[in-house]
Amino acid sequence: MTDPNALNPHPAEFERFLYASVGEDRNGSVVTVLSTLARLELDPWQEAADLVALGRDAARSRLETLLARFRDVPALASDHERIARDLSELLPGPSSAQTLRRTASTGSDGRPATNAAFWVALGIIFLLFQIFMVGGSGAGE
Repeated sequence: MTDPNALNPHPAEFERFLYASVGEDRNGSVVTVLSTLARLELDPWQEAADLVALGRDAARSRLETLLARFRDVPALASDHERIARDLSELLPGPSSAQTLRRTASTGSDGRPATNAAFWVALGIIFLLFQIFMVGGSGAGE
């Protein structure tokens, strides 16, 4: 039987928080916490795990700082403190912080996530194969 988390290896406890709205962008599209963190070049699941580990007050403060930096949602300019307070209430409790942090940075089978390393290695192998094939054919003929 297949693992039910194979397609979504991230902790389900973060979903309420990460899929919550921070407001609408200038085009009228709803922007989520996940999108906000990604646009700030942060890993949303790792950031959520870090916020849980900080505790409610420190997490709220960190969220205020992050939301104040985000310029795609005009309403955040004046209301980022209230939104950060509301969002911090959606974070899971601190009792599961260590487990969530470990899960956020691992694959669905519990091993550390190696997607990037795998693709880099595969790219290098492909590049070396291409060099070998081009360099080896027709030499001197």
